[in-house]
Amino acid sequence: MASLKPRTSHLKQGNHLYPVIMAGGSGTRFWPLSRQLFPKQLLRIMGDETLIQQTMRRVVSASTPDRVMISTNPAQAESIRVQLSEWKDALTNNFVLEPEGRNTAPAIALVALELVRRDPDAIMMVVPADHIVKGQRDFDAAVSLASNLAGEGLLVTFGVQPIRPETGYGYIKPNRKTVLAKQGKLKGYPVARFVEKPNAVKAAQYLKAGDYYWNSGMFVWRAATILDEIRRHQSVLFRGVEKIGRLIEQHASQSMIDEEYRLLPAVSIDTGVMEKSTKSAVVPVAFRWSDVGSWGSLDEVASKDKAGNVVVGRVVDIDSRRSIFYGDRRVVATIGLTDMVVVDTPDATLVCPKSRAQDVKKMVEVLKHQGAPEHLEHLTVHRPWGSYTVLEEGPGYKVKRVTVKPAGRLSLQMHHKRSEHWVVIAGAARVTRGNEVFDLQVGQSTGIPVGSPHRLENPGNETLHIIEVQNGPYLGEDDIVRFQDDYGRGVKREASFAKRISFRSRTRHVSCLLLALHASRDTLHE
Repeated sequence: MASLKPRTSHLKQGNHLYPVIMAGGSGTRFWPLSRQLFPKQLLRIMGDETLIQQTMRRVVSASTPDRVMISTNPAQAESIRVQLSEWKDALTNNFVLEPEGRNTAPAIALVALELVRRDPDAIMMVVPADHIVKGQRDFDAAVSLASNLAGEGLLVTFGVQPIRPETGYGYIKPNRKTVLAKQGKLKGYPVARFVEKPNAVKAAQYLKAGDYYWNSGMFVWRAATILDEIRRHQSVLFRGVEKIGRLIEQHASQSMIDEEYRLLPAVSIDTGVMEKSTKSAVVPVAFRWSDVGSWGSLDEVASKDKAGNVVVGRVVDIDSRRSIFYGDRRVVATIGLTDMVVVDTPDATLVCPKSRAQDVKKMVEVLKHQGAPEHLEHLTVHRPWGSYTVLEEGPGYKVKRVTVKPAGRLSLQMHHKRSEHWVVIAGAARVTRGNEVFDLQVGQSTGIPVGSPHRLENPGNETLHIIEVQNGPYLGEDDIVRFQDDYGRGVKREASFAKRISFRSRTRHVSCLLLALHASRDTLHE
């Protein structure tokens, strides 16, 4: 790291700073509150806002909403759009969707390519969607210093002062002999050493030494710089992205593009690039941080009662200590528990020692292997137009309660495998079925045949509630063809890749990003 020298920069990060929220979590470690299609970032763990809402509000302090990029997958994009609806107009064209998760380096490469196309001097502030940060001023100050360093071609990460011998985090040791930049009490240093997750003995040594920091997983760098470092240290990945770019230029089919993306090596940006680069730098930060990696980690950030318990929801406790209790709709009653986790949701309950909280992800794998739906999503699923709750299901049938907000409407759609029957139980419904449009009142019903285009909407001022009975050999939520949609979700169309560049389409989610490859080549090799 001797090549890194102290630098100064007059970069105004507000002119070129683009926050990138990494929002592709798997929803395993906070089960049963989180699910594969409703991961931790969508939960209200602390405060009145979900983690991704808190993250969005945090990053726009240093930039503007229209510069925030959301990196996620098609399955989660809809829920994220709902939660970030306050900024929906600014984020319309800023979703970057991967057909399949391939770890952080490919995802970051895709966003970087698009940003270079938009702004050759773009600086990326990469932050996970599901972390908790306390101290907005300290966060802003760290971003400002890191942006100055990034403007000089460095790859900057934030280091967090350890508060315990944690074996679940990577560690960073700065080279304190060289101060790259100063801003107030903050300083930036070259990275002397990256350390993978240590054992308990090593972690205790690092804590005692006082010169190691937790790797926060937050980064700041120029988009062109990280692409150049990926090309230098992960040539296979970069060549794969180049190949996808050529397929886009040749108007290849979406299935070919998706298949090529799935062949990209699954590489972590930490081990694949940061630990190999001579440009890595670290800014030790003053703000409080937690990745809330398990139920047990709530101890770090949540308020506790006099007995050291974290209590959320409808919980009645007698004589328990140092435990974590979460109740949803039902009353949760606990007596005399010590160092335990109890989490109750409408369709699943978790009970385990706090020391085994990291093993929750193993339980999710068991449920997934069994084909249990509880690993995938909740009984109630929220959509832009309202929500639905699965009341009962069995071979060939599913019963839902569907609610539609006033003036809300579902997409104009059809299903290949199932028919539906709707009964209005509250409010009034407007139904489109083929060429018919008609209204239904409370107690009235109608049927939707297999293959019939249809739409449900609420023309009134009160919430519409219907009971929907589905019948058919396949009842999955992916049996849907959309023809019109009010919420930017993908619809059936024949537009070519060259003529249609939009982040809105789930069926064209990679094309616009990779068109940036050709445009950015000159920038990468300046």
